[in-house]
Amino acid sequence: MKFCNHCGGPLVERIPDGGNRVRFVCTNCHAVHYQNPRIVAGCLPVWEDQVLLCRRAIAPRKGLWTLPAGFMENGETMVQAAIRETEEEACARVSGIQLYTLFDLPHINQVYVFFRAELTDLAFSAGVESLEVALFREAAIPWSTMAFPTVSRTLECFFADRKTQVFPVRNELTPPLVTSPTCTS
Repeated sequence: MKFCNHCGGPLVERIPDGGNRVRFVCTNCHAVHYQNPRIVAGCLPVWEDQVLLCRRAIAPRKGLWTLPAGFMENGETMVQAAIRETEEEACARVSGIQLYTLFDLPHINQVYVFFRAELTDLAFSAGVESLEVALFREAAIPWSTMAFPTVSRTLECFFADRKTQVFPVRNELTPPLVTSPTCTS
């Protein structure tokens, strides 16, 4: 940032009075401009023993597989964002939404939140941000072409938890890069 969105004045980086972090501060009106993490919300849509994945049509990670997810918009809840993203990317409807994984990624200023959900029907198709969407059984998951470690980790945990039908909310700091589909509690 170079200019204040309140008055157009130049910004400087400094710790504002009473603060503890460097922020952009306007030299004219003294407005403090906070830059906070962005929230990515999505669903892990399930149909019987399969999960719905989307192959990305956009950067980053174009052509790789992911769960339907995207940035939360102002004025919506995380659940609303997850449902909207599932509709936008997979033209799919879900119900029974339950919080499942939460990943803090401070190195990229993002928080990822995934909800387990049931597909309400099989009327899904690729939205404008997806090349294709498909249901996958665990053995057919394209692990080597997953777009993001948070998605791989969510899937790993889901398949491990599905064995006991106990799905605790999992909160992790920066999930490890996935090399094999395993999940530990």
